[in-house]
Amino acid sequence: MEQKIHQGRNVKRFREMLNIKQEALAYDLGEDWSQKKISMLEQKDVIEESLLKQISTILKIPVEVFQNFDEEQAINIISNTFHDEAFIGNSGGTYNVNPLQEILKLHEEKIALYERMLKEKDEMMQKLEKLINK
Repeated sequence: MEQKIHQGRNVKRFREMLNIKQEALAYDLGEDWSQKKISMLEQKDVIEESLLKQISTILKIPVEVFQNFDEEQAINIISNTFHDEAFIGNSGGTYNVNPLQEILKLHEEKIALYERMLKEKDEMMQKLEKLINK
């Protein structure tokens, strides 16, 4: 059984991931568009390619994503790839990190940054004094 790609749902999915409201997408598409029209568009199985290209440009997502992304297929890939014994995050390796050393290292970096900022401030003050004394 062939699974159909629902392009409208894909537009909605990626629009929401980007935290873009329907009104904002409608505004970017032009005067003919409204929130209600975007809502209806997101219910369509197939969207005209020229419109899909416009949406692709606005959302900065390749057109192929809207045309080919299949949620069920993605879920199948994920469920077949990760099993109960799969590690997520720490692979079980040991890491020798001394938190105190890391704090000291950050402190030293902060001091070096502060010294650079003071040096740049002094250089700027000298330049300003030269400009004023001209």
